Amino acid sequence: MSKRSFPALIAAGALVAMTGCAPTITVEAGPYATEPICAQVVLSLPKTVLDQQRVKASGQTTAAWGESGAAITFTCGVEPPSPTTQDCQSITVDVFGIPEVFDWISTETETGWTFTSYGREPAMQVQIPRSLEASQPTGALVDVASAVAYVEATHACL
Repeated sequence: MSKRSFPALIAAGALVAMTGCAPTITVEAGPYATEPICAQVVLSLPKTVLDQQRVKASGQTTAAWGESGAAITFTCGVEPPSPTTQDCQSITVDVFGIPEVFDWISTETETGWTFTSYGREPAMQVQIPRSLEASQPTGALVDVASAVAYVEATHACL
């Protein structure tokens, strides 16, 4: 190898290394993140949610899809919601060929939507930023359903 090609090779290698590194999305771990089932849930999450690619998340038993500032986040081990009159949405999804009902407490703010699982402990939370401009944010709940199903439902929305 000539002396002139060596610096070019190093520069090309650095460029590949920099472009191959996706940023880590900061996601705070839930207070019950150490629940053993949370590890199985997070490992079972899909590579894409709402057509966004999975990226690295910072917190224990968390996940993220998309880019910084517009990332969908998932947290296992959040505080379980108590019975409430808040908007509870029931979504039926076929999981491994069997219809299963998933209940989610939804909250909409100016920054986006937060969905917290209801009736499953440890509870899980999905956040979808408004900046993503998702026409159907509940589609994310369908995308993560097969992983959420690892936590048994013990209560349901009324």
